[in-house]
Amino acid sequence: QVQLVESGGGLVQAGGSLRLSCAASGRTFTIYTMGWFRQAPGKEREFVARISRGDGSTVVADSVKGRFTISTDNAWNTVYLQMNSLKPDDTAVYYCNTVVFASPNEYWGQGTQVTVSS
Repeated sequence: QVQLVESGGGLVQAGGSLRLSCAASGRTFTIYTMGWFRQAPGKEREFVARISRGDGSTVVADSVKGRFTISTDNAWNTVYLQMNSLKPDDTAVYYCNTVVFASPNEYWGQGTQVTVSS
């Protein structure tokens, strides 16, 4: 199993920045990808960004491209989401996600609230 714990959420004004962190523990050697999703009130959970362990490639949603960057530490124990030029539409609970080479093959963190005021 893999456990995920997010941190770094909070309240920020529009145009500001936040960096989210997600600490992974347990069988981290089975991690294939790590990523971030978000869910705003009354909306479905949506993909934000993902990074793959094999080649370090990243995928970022069009809605945050150019503003958000995903990265990991060298040991792949922590994944970060650097969020710049934040907008009120970015307000949501942000969830860390990992896909692993095992069964079950997907884990989620408990979420961290990000609120962007106008």
